[in-house]
Amino acid sequence: MTFETSKKLEKLGETTGYLFSYFLFTTILYLVITWLNKMPEFWGYAHIMAITITITLMGTWLKRYLN
Repeated sequence: MTFETSKKLEKLGETTGYLFSYFLFTTILYLVITWLNKMPEFWGYAHIMAITITITLMGTWLKRYLN
């Protein structure tokens, strides 16, 4: 008897893990920048999220470009 893994469940786990990692990294980056007093007064968590998503998209683009 052969059991195959569910592709939908595998994709859901991958997406959930990616989002969790994204928010964890963003939160840690925000706390470090805030703790070091390197963030401008008018910036908030959303600005750090935008920076992180930009880095992620650039990495994805670079990976596709190099393939």
